[in-house]
Amino acid sequence: MQHTPANEAGGLEPPATAARPLLIYDGDCGFCGYWARYWQRLTGDTVQYRTYQEVAAQFPAIPAADFQRAVQYIGVDGRRASAAEASFLTLSHARGKGLWLALYRRLPGFAAVSECLYAFIATHRPACYRISRLLWGRDLAPPRYDLVSFLFLRLFGLIYLSAFVSFAVQAQGLIGSHGILPVADLVDSIRGQVGAERFFLMPMVFWWNAGDFTIQAVCWTGAGLSVLLVFNLLPRLSLLLLYVLYLSLLYAGQAFMTYQWDTYLLEAGFLALLLSFATVPGIWLLRWLLFRFMFMSGMVKLLSGDVNWWHLSALSYHFLTQPLPTPLAWYAAHLPPWALEFATASTLIIELALPFLIFCPRRLRFVAAWGLLLLQSCILLTGNYNWFNLQTMLLCLLLFDDAAVQKLLPSRLIRALRLPRPAAAPRRAVTVAVSAAAALIVFCSLVQMDTRFGGTPPAAAQTVAQLIDPLHIVNGYGLFAVMTTERDEIIIEGSADGIDWHEYQFRYKPGDLSRRPPWNIPHQPRLDWQMWFAALDDPRRLPWFARFLEKLLQNEPSVTALLAYDPFPDKAPLYVRARFYDYAYADGEAKSEGQWWARRLLGLYFPAVRLRDP
Repeated sequence: MQHTPANEAGGLEPPATAARPLLIYDGDCGFCGYWARYWQRLTGDTVQYRTYQEVAAQFPAIPAADFQRAVQYIGVDGRRASAAEASFLTLSHARGKGLWLALYRRLPGFAAVSECLYAFIATHRPACYRISRLLWGRDLAPPRYDLVSFLFLRLFGLIYLSAFVSFAVQAQGLIGSHGILPVADLVDSIRGQVGAERFFLMPMVFWWNAGDFTIQAVCWTGAGLSVLLVFNLLPRLSLLLLYVLYLSLLYAGQAFMTYQWDTYLLEAGFLALLLSFATVPGIWLLRWLLFRFMFMSGMVKLLSGDVNWWHLSALSYHFLTQPLPTPLAWYAAHLPPWALEFATASTLIIELALPFLIFCPRRLRFVAAWGLLLLQSCILLTGNYNWFNLQTMLLCLLLFDDAAVQKLLPSRLIRALRLPRPAAAPRRAVTVAVSAAAALIVFCSLVQMDTRFGGTPPAAAQTVAQLIDPLHIVNGYGLFAVMTTERDEIIIEGSADGIDWHEYQFRYKPGDLSRRPPWNIPHQPRLDWQMWFAALDDPRRLPWFARFLEKLLQNEPSVTALLAYDPFPDKAPLYVRARFYDYAYADGEAKSEGQWWARRLLGLYFPAVRLRDP
């Protein structure tokens, strides 16, 4: 659009002396006033705002029809712009909003599309006003996230605390010097095969020391740093060290640290670190993580081709076959078939449709938040998924703004939080660094999603994604792509003579038929989970399983401590074996008599073995 002088016939002070630009809008238009008030809050005192009813007489060169048709922007040099260009010129005075003007002036076709869209809105202003109030509320104001980010980081400290403490109480039996998969063995093996590049391929502190003390030090230091984060003490340093320490545990944990929630925690932890430096970019990156996690969880169900998802029968099996059900899962599994089909359809809708509302106007984001919270709450009530659902629910907090959260929380609690003063705008170096990290994360996540959808990204793009892959700041997600329809359980037995066999009992996975499924949120019992996955695999492909049986034959205290009941507390068994059972929920009559499970022997999973003679 060509600029024209605004005061050709005089009426205002010479444009060269104007201190600020002026935006003129229609004071009789509710839509114009609604957005003018919002822009004024964005731009502050850098732009003057007046209705044309107030100042039209001062601009006789501008026809009244122009004022009624579109907003008018009068620059400090006296030149005029209108419609979409005037809007973008106004927004360019707000921090971070100059991109729109740059696109208008430099991106071919953007200006024409913008003007067409503006003209359409201008001719439908009453309807657009109603839509604006519906989507953003009566009084639109620039969103603030000081309270939201403060609460998120404090609560995220609790998520980290759960993860570190949970692993700490199991670490010696899993990866200690006498554990199932000693990390010291891993370090020695790789050190003998790989040179200095091992520090980048598997970044962890255990390259320097992999002893039992170091394992415990890493776990409990992580727990201590989590507490510091909860109380807002050295938050940035705490977040950095928490990320480094948990990344170390991810690699040291080997087969016991191959779960999506571990990489999910790492990625969220890195983005939380960025959030502590730059609030708005951090908020959007964490929303992008939530979108990818939820949307890909839905897409993998469809892409897998599993008929149970396509025929809406998946939840008819899920509540029985999931790794560690809660007591409420028994009741959920006995819901009417129509209710389970409805729940399956609702799950797919929430995972596939609601994530797109994350990037929509304010009130649509709220719809996404409440829908995702509902889904996560149902999962949390019926399945033990450690801190997984809690972390996802916490990410939903970022779909709200301070104004919304203040309505949900008691004013006394907000005052008691003693929020720090709003942070000043980050320094340019910080902004550049965060922007570069954000661009890299978004780019690599798009590459990863393209690959997941069966695409073949350019080789250069794949190389960039592979370079940062060891850091786990971008990860692939997708839950329950294929639904298991039967629950096979491995029951390990020991014997002192090869004739009488006694069962080992795990703390959380099904075993004893009369034991009620326990609750273990937010704890992650990693051996119990591995046993669920082992039931889906060939034991010859699972080196850790044979090592586990070996430790039982040795009666290794750090390993037997992971179990609920050791039938050989005083003397190690001579033999151990593993049998395969088909487990199902007991019927109502059996449950009323105290029996939660029924089982049927399928055969031998692992033959009877004993320790070799010296």
